[in-house]
Amino acid sequence: MTNEIAAAGFNASGSRYERGRPDYPTAVVDLLVERLGLTPERRLLDVAAGTGKLTRCFLGRAEVRAVEPAEEMRTEFARIQPGIPILDGTAEALPLPDADVDAITVGTAFHWFDGPAALREFHRVLRPGGALGLVWLQRDEAVPWMRDLLALVDSYRPADARRYAETPWEAAFETAEGRARFTPLEHATIGFTYAVDRATAVQRTATTSFVAAMPEPQRAEVLARVTAFLDSHPDTSGLAEIPLPHQAEVYWCRRVG
Repeated sequence: MTNEIAAAGFNASGSRYERGRPDYPTAVVDLLVERLGLTPERRLLDVAAGTGKLTRCFLGRAEVRAVEPAEEMRTEFARIQPGIPILDGTAEALPLPDADVDAITVGTAFHWFDGPAALREFHRVLRPGGALGLVWLQRDEAVPWMRDLLALVDSYRPADARRYAETPWEAAFETAEGRARFTPLEHATIGFTYAVDRATAVQRTATTSFVAAMPEPQRAEVLARVTAFLDSHPDTSGLAEIPLPHQAEVYWCRRVG
């Protein structure tokens, strides 16, 4: 990852990330298994794996290993699923030999990468005909109360803190080099609701990269405002479980050559 905010935030938030981020829906995992051609005999690398939210979904469906640059994330990953190999590395410098894996997945992270450098590395470690799957789990701003909540949190967002929807991450695939290395991206959107208790809903905000990187007094201020919003908004106040509307944006392509 190239952004200092992401590095600081994710290094400080392993346990919060595990609690606050939604699990990947079965429909998303099934789609990736199909489109990437996964089988228990094929070798899968999950890049920027975090605490293993996406990685563990493929257990029994591929031979799985993971790469993650943040030490606290790797520690939490190893605690939760000690049987999966987790390596220290970045998308731009993968600690694997050439042609080592059949597929690569990236969950809610590619927009943080140096896209061209990452694609060069992905092409290097993938076997001929290997597949790449990218997925983002995004809060659904088409739902009015969620849009209002995100506007509140985004009022604290630094200018250089990246959002997936505002980052031209696809440009790396559209250059001459990108087209020479990977087939055109295919895409599907899958909507889902993530129902959680109030404390976990607040923790979802705490896992946002720039919030996780804040000094504690400022982070406490943001989370207090989020709590007050959820307690007072007519769509969320008084609910034992808060349905957080999300969309999964799923992309896939194959290695050329």
